[in-house]
Order: sequence, then structure tokens, then C-alpha cells
Amino acid sequence: MTDTEPKTPARSKLSVKEKQALHKRWDAALGALTQSVPYNVYLGVEFDRRGDELTAILPFQDKLIGNPFLPAIHGGVTAAFLEITAVTTLSRLYIWERLASGQIDLERLERGEVPSLPKTIDFTVDYLRSGLPRESYARARISRAGRRYASVHVEAWQDDHTRLFAQATGHFLMPQKRD
Repeated sequence: MTDTEPKTPARSKLSVKEKQALHKRWDAALGALTQSVPYNVYLGVEFDRRGDELTAILPFQDKLIGNPFLPAIHGGVTAAFLEITAVTTLSRLYIWERLASGQIDLERLERGEVPSLPKTIDFTVDYLRSGLPRESYARARISRAGRRYASVHVEAWQDDHTRLFAQATGHFLMPQKRD
């Protein structure tokens, strides 16, 4: 499975207008989801969706610097950025079909009533080079996603997508669906 939206029977029967409306609902849900986690807000993490591709953006701020002599982005900020990207990508998988079926009320999301998020089992970060004082980007690829467990690989870069400054692999416990 990739980081694209799930191919559910309900989704495959949607008209173009219904799909566009669903994407708008997802964008609103993504904003609400991002704003519901205080550390996301503190770091200023944003998301950009182009079609089925979700890219996390970490705008540069002086408070993100861990080593002022280089200067370099703090390793904890880098790890958090990668984990936020992974959890949000997994949440998209989990929330998407519930949005499509109407099980999730967008107004409740906007009020901060967010469904359970995936829980981190373990998360391993490889620091490949220093994160420079500039905007950073990340994308997650879901390697495996089942009912209870998911595995995700995340890559982060700055100016050039082929020149990564960090990557991570994480394993997550998926929220249990309530009927």
C-alpha cells in the first residue's frame, strides 16, 4: 500500500463532484488534525496536498536551531517533524474512508474533537547530514498497513528532493474502529 488514498468500494463509486467535495472535506480535516496537536502548532508544521500526494512542510524559524555554530536544526525537531509526517499520513488512511462514509463530522473535527491517532511503537531516525536553517520538506510512504499495525518510511529534504538530510522508519499501532 502506498501513501495514496484507500481504494474503498464507496470511494470508487463517487462522481467527480463527490470526489472533489470529499477532497475539500479532507483538506479541512487535515487542517483541523494538524491544529489539534499543540507541538505541530509550536513547530509550525504545515501540509500540502497535490492530488494523492501529501508533503509536510517545516518553515524555518530561529527557535528550531540546535547548534548555533553551524547553524543546524535541532535533531529532536527533525525527529518530531518526521514522526508528525508519518502519523498524519497514517491518519489520512484511517480517516479518509470514515470521512467518505460520513462517520466523521467535519464540524466536530474543526472544534478539535479529533479521532484517535496512530500510536508510535518505535521510530528510528537516520540523520544523514545537518538540517540547514531553511524550509524543510518530508513525505511518508506506508510500507504496510493492516487493521492493527502499520509500518512507515519517511524522507526529509530541503532544497533538493534527492539530497535527504534525514530519514526514518516507524511502526505504529492503528486506532481500533468503533462500530
